[in-house]
Amino acid sequence: MKGTLVMLHGMTGTSNKMLPLANKLVPSNWELFCPEAIIPHPTRGGFAWWLRDEFNDPSGPLNPLDEKSMEQARDSVTRVIEEIPEGPLIIGGFSQGGAIASLMLERSIQDRIVGLILIGTKTINPDGLISAVSKIWPRPVVWMHGEKDHLVPISVGEEHVRIFEDAFWPVTRIKHHKGHMVDISKMDELVQAIRSMA
Repeated sequence: MKGTLVMLHGMTGTSNKMLPLANKLVPSNWELFCPEAIIPHPTRGGFAWWLRDEFNDPSGPLNPLDEKSMEQARDSVTRVIEEIPEGPLIIGGFSQGGAIASLMLERSIQDRIVGLILIGTKTINPDGLISAVSKIWPRPVVWMHGEKDHLVPISVGEEHVRIFEDAFWPVTRIKHHKGHMVDISKMDELVQAIRSMA
């Protein structure tokens, strides 16, 4: 099978920042596509798939998104779907990008998705994801999260991955002792899980 690996950067990221990781993950004979968010981060540079009011809502990822942020996330999903090439897809992302990847399972593009990569991320629409994964065919998920992640606590990440496990989707869990990052020492395990999807 040939297809496209779609990797989505996190908040304050860019497609160029995602490319070095994505190039290590892309299965042989597959294309690579790293879209870029279009919402500029107001203080830290780079781009976001959505913004939350961090000044008035310092709790960060523990609280649900407000209506405006959720609308931005849904608009981001729509825009990315319009840019994605035809054919089979492995969709993945880091942090915000992983949340956007999960949201795609709620859209008709899900029938082209053959695998999911979730790194240091969470769901921003748990009820929608629970409903989606219960109605569509299970496909492999690889999940990586750091135990010392202070931006997206591992407990929040585990709530996300349990949605797939509870629906009997095949999940590869890769847990590491670091923070909000990809653990390079686990790269071989991550690559192997992704290649098995292709």
